[in-house]
Amino acid sequence: MQTLHWQKSSYSGDSSNCVYVTASVTGTLHLRESDQPDVILTTTAPGLHTFICALKERKWDDA
Repeated sequence: MQTLHWQKSSYSGDSSNCVYVTASVTGTLHLRESDQPDVILTTTAPGLHTFICALKERKWDDA
């Protein structure tokens, strides 16, 4: 099994709540959050791109 080398997102800054990302040799992206490091989401680069674009376009309510 391959060892994953996690990198903290630059958007996390010095915060204690951080998002980490890594890529496997197959190109699969893995994401996890610092408060639940055992929960790992997997996706592809195009899938993550689509997700981020959708978040940017969404109008968030303050409620």
